[in-house]
Amino acid sequence: MIERRPFAALGSANHGWLNARHHFSFAHYYDPERMSWGALRVWNDDEIAPQSGFPPHPHADMEIITYVRDGAITHRDSMGNVGRTAAGDVQVMSAGSGIRHSEYNLESVTTRIFQIWIEPTGHGGEPAWGAKPFPKTDRSGRFVTLASGFAGDDDALPIRAEARVMGATITEGQRTTLSLDPTRHIYLVAATGAITVNGVRIDARDGAAITDVAALEIVGVEDAEIVLVDAV
Repeated sequence: MIERRPFAALGSANHGWLNARHHFSFAHYYDPERMSWGALRVWNDDEIAPQSGFPPHPHADMEIITYVRDGAITHRDSMGNVGRTAAGDVQVMSAGSGIRHSEYNLESVTTRIFQIWIEPTGHGGEPAWGAKPFPKTDRSGRFVTLASGFAGDDDALPIRAEARVMGATITEGQRTTLSLDPTRHIYLVAATGAITVNGVRIDARDGAAITDVAALEIVGVEDAEIVLVDAV
């Protein structure tokens, strides 16, 4: 099953400084048919105006992955972590037993991010934060694991969930394949460009909810950047 979720049909909230689209129920957007996809709880497509952002606020028992598409985001938390994550890079926060953090766009341009929340396999634990660059040239024509809760994914940022976050870039006409466990929940978004996924067209910022599928064949309709979550 591959269910396309068009960008125009996503939940939305425009706060002036923040223009957000919600793939799943979040804040004031509620759709009982889109509460989660397996352990994937949130996928927000956020545009943050320059010199603005999210003031300090708490989280607990959630794995929060930020994929920066344009601009940069500056993180500060109650554990003393401070970092700037730029376009092409990824940051991960394991909220654990509880953490407060802020996320600001201190740049002169709009910052665009995907913020992805995955439910952890357990509760509590010491909070943690980390960030890492993932050059797009390294994932040309293939999927690279960006964050993972599985042993052996040594080059990925660690998360405390039975899940992977993956990224790929593909050029117009290029094909790539990805083997899957059909019992798991896959969610894919074309960050830019357009692709087909097993023949289903996915345009820029559309989502695709996938399960009961053993393999994906992805073809570039246009040059595209792809982000995918594989969750229990």
